Amino acid sequence: MGDDVRVGRSLTIPTSEIEFNFTPSGGPGGQHANRSSTRVELLWNVDESQVLTPTQRARIRHALRTRIDSSGTLRLASSAQRSQTRNREDVIGRLARLVADALKPRRQRVPTRASKASKERRLQDKKHRGEVKRLRKPDFD
Repeated sequence: MGDDVRVGRSLTIPTSEIEFNFTPSGGPGGQHANRSSTRVELLWNVDESQVLTPTQRARIRHALRTRIDSSGTLRLASSAQRSQTRNREDVIGRLARLVADALKPRRQRVPTRASKASKERRLQDKKHRGEVKRLRKPDFD
């Protein structure tokens, strides 16, 4: 239970920075679902994390901006499994994948120009389509 979350070779999130909340899962399930808190919610404050460099923090904030609230907290929940332990493992795995994906450097797009030949082909195709449409019209002489 006290294992740190390994994101990659260079980053491990300590469990001391992660908070877990357990609540009953919704939906059917009878007495087990009503009495057991199997839904797991994970809270990790990106802004207050001690293990992130400023560059990593900025990348995570940008990539996960729709999932991070105004206080800098990333909130993930899992209630897919019937077991609290499995839901906890699921949400930890999702955290690791999300953060690892957010930290991957994105390739910069290199703007290119259309070649002279490709412009010529495009114009020829346009002329051909116009000719095909013109030939469909009835000829009223």
